Amino acid sequence: MCIMDLFLISQKAFEYGSKSLRKLGLTGDEDSDVGSKLDESSSKFGQEDGEDDVVPKSFPVCDDRHSELIPCLDRNLIYQMRLKLDLSLMEHYKRHCPLPERRYNCLIPPPAGYKVPIKWPKSRDEVWKANIPHTHLAHEKSDQNWMVVKGEKIVFPGGGTHFHYGADKYIASLANMLNFSNNNLNNEGKLRTVLDVGCGVASFGAYLLSSDIIAMSLAPNDVHQNQIQFALERGIPAYLGVLGTKRLPYPSRSFELAHCSRCRIDWLQRDGILLLELDRLLRPGGYFAYSSPEAYAQDEEDLRIWREMSALVERMCWRIAVKSKQTVIWQKPLTNDCYMERAPGTQPPLCRSDDDPDATWGVPMEACITTYSDHDHKSRGSGLAPWPARLTAAPPRLADFGYTKDKFEKDTEVWQQRVESYWNLLSPKIASDTLRNVMDMKANLGSFAAALKSKDVWVMNVVPEDGPNTLKLIYDRGLMGSIHNWCEAYSTYPRTYDLLHASTVFSDIEKKGCSAEDLLIEMDRILRPTGFILIRDKPSVIEFVKKYLTALHWDAVSTEEDGDKLVFVIQKKIWLTSESLRDTE
Repeated sequence: MCIMDLFLISQKAFEYGSKSLRKLGLTGDEDSDVGSKLDESSSKFGQEDGEDDVVPKSFPVCDDRHSELIPCLDRNLIYQMRLKLDLSLMEHYKRHCPLPERRYNCLIPPPAGYKVPIKWPKSRDEVWKANIPHTHLAHEKSDQNWMVVKGEKIVFPGGGTHFHYGADKYIASLANMLNFSNNNLNNEGKLRTVLDVGCGVASFGAYLLSSDIIAMSLAPNDVHQNQIQFALERGIPAYLGVLGTKRLPYPSRSFELAHCSRCRIDWLQRDGILLLELDRLLRPGGYFAYSSPEAYAQDEEDLRIWREMSALVERMCWRIAVKSKQTVIWQKPLTNDCYMERAPGTQPPLCRSDDDPDATWGVPMEACITTYSDHDHKSRGSGLAPWPARLTAAPPRLADFGYTKDKFEKDTEVWQQRVESYWNLLSPKIASDTLRNVMDMKANLGSFAAALKSKDVWVMNVVPEDGPNTLKLIYDRGLMGSIHNWCEAYSTYPRTYDLLHASTVFSDIEKKGCSAEDLLIEMDRILRPTGFILIRDKPSVIEFVKKYLTALHWDAVSTEEDGDKLVFVIQKKIWLTSESLRDTE
């Protein structure tokens, strides 16, 4: 095993505590009366002369049982808060974030025997068992070829509940059903973005990548709780989320295809509200591929579900594009014509005219049909160029923000230059396969991700919940992303990203009055050991972060000026607790 800067940490922490403990890295409750002063000093960038500026020499380390902690999806927290949740609505799988005084004050340790992840593309097919020491899925799904334990590794043969003999053959069969040329599901670049609901270990999304299709593999932290963790360890785009009561964090008309293969979702519940959420997310003419027993109706219950589901989607103006054996593929209409021709009182109703279909952060789902704007209705489709041309073509929805084509092209050009500069700074430390999972923490128009097209990486483009909702432009470019508020923890497992890019994110946090220190701890949580952080921000932010490098076990790599901003490159060291070290090679 090749380990960079491996060292041992034996200090352990309380699970959560006061702000003063977080500032000093203490593990008791002495000196708790100094919290308010430290709060102030650690949240502001650029201290006045004479002001105290206390930073910890070290952060405590969480107990080893927290090595997979997701703070806003923590079941222990739900139990402790005694929340009254409706399990039938999947509310226990929603985000429930701790209050500031209950946030974890410690660094998340890697599991025993942790190794630097296997590199892409080899990681598609195998990962280190020590990194995700959960083999129950291998036993539970042994007849379905989800995953197999082989010595120190977990191997992914490419199977799934519905496609035991391989996702590649299943994907080709879907393309064949739709009469796409060469049995290629990308349909000559017209089908680019996919939502895979109840994705398992994301083999469907993994095998789509070779067809220039990118899938958002979505699953909750349920009884198969590590499925998304396996997906991300493999280097496959994935997100922890649930079809429950709140909208998914994606704008309307984001996906050409939604897919559900034995995803165990009751699509008929609450007047079809979950199907209507898929309808919101599908582009004009988009498809929903449904592989499930109901599609071939073997018994009376399956027949009942099929009849009711067929009636529902017909009222939603979906049509059956094709049905074969165990799979049905429905297609959403291109225009509003069918909606306007429905009889008065037909359910589900059309959404209110003042409903914003792109508002998602904390917005409840509604059992209604999202219609198209007059422009989209007349266009009879999304108006997007095929991939890869759509990556650099000005998206049609650019006009929603008052942005011009010139502004878009200038943004693309500027970020191309910045990314080239970034790679010059990183080049002494990275090889062509060093990076795979990348996050842009403030993506704006997605031009950072667009500039990485030649790299063998994928980018999770995060758009702030309180800024211009440009995420729909990012999807229109054929890229992936989600809405998020960086005052809270992100919905992902620890150690899932190789590179975090934070352009003016800390300045935004300062304006919101949130804790920059909490953000640093969160970035450390989601960054893989030996991973990198690129911070582009004002000089006072960079100086603030530099004070925490030792406490976070980060190394400064380089600093460069970028106009009135500084670019600061950081690398996370690999460290182990005494327990982790015991089984490490």
